[in-house]
Amino acid sequence: MNKTKLAYYIPTVLFSLLIVMGATMYFVQHDMVVEAFTKLGYPTYLIYPLAIAKLAGIVAIWTRLSKTLTDMAYAGFIYDLILAAGAHIAIGDGEAAPAIIGLALVITSWAMRKHVVQPSTT
Repeated sequence: MNKTKLAYYIPTVLFSLLIVMGATMYFVQHDMVVEAFTKLGYPTYLIYPLAIAKLAGIVAIWTRLSKTLTDMAYAGFIYDLILAAGAHIAIGDGEAAPAIIGLALVITSWAMRKHVVQPSTT
């Protein structure tokens, strides 16, 4: 595998693991996530829809069935991580690092995909 592909796949895999582990926690550690959402000032009814959207976004990025859907998934993750980092910074809980790392990984993945992935026709 050449360096360009590694520059795409390494951050994409790491980002995907971060998101999938987080979304899984939304289901298996629901009480802890409710507490965190409450502390951050987010409504708790968003937990399950957000978990499903995150998993669907990862599927969209890896399957690349539609260029539009893939672009929407990347955009959604970027917005989600910016808002997550901002919320943690605003309350000063020192938990912004995973969101900032995830943001760096998703931006790198997005920037490198055009050098590795063949464009979709849709």
